[in-house]
Amino acid sequence: MGFISFQQQQEDEYFMLMALAEAIKGFREREVPIGAVLVRDNLVLARAHNRCEAQKDPTAHAEIQVIRQGAAFGTSWRLEGAVLYVTKEPCLMCAGSMVNARISRLVYGCPDPKAGAVTTLYQTLTDTRLNHQVTVAPQIMKKECAWLLTHFFRLLRHT
Repeated sequence: MGFISFQQQQEDEYFMLMALAEAIKGFREREVPIGAVLVRDNLVLARAHNRCEAQKDPTAHAEIQVIRQGAAFGTSWRLEGAVLYVTKEPCLMCAGSMVNARISRLVYGCPDPKAGAVTTLYQTLTDTRLNHQVTVAPQIMKKECAWLLTHFFRLLRHT
């Protein structure tokens, strides 16, 4: 990870707080609490949380939801210049979708040791064999993002 200015760090934390608010909505709906926010030029294009249970759709991850909304918001499905904020390291499906959508930058909260496809298990977004690479800022507000997931699964095991 390279140098990040104080202003960039503040922006990243500001939008990650929005993503965490989305994750909390998912938590209340008994969805795995992952939230995402898609931003371009400091304008929020889309925000969402996991909806797999509600939609009975294994692809209804927060990242996929905001990519779909963001593409519909503009004049093209290409989301060049957009930054995706998500509370947990994306899986292979979501990372591949970011490459396909031409997302410029990903900021994520906590790593995913079981399915992380950005830095943990795979390095999909920075793989130079692919037609597009995404700049990655990992582990922003890691503790807060990890706590929410840990708390959710702890409660799930006791109900």
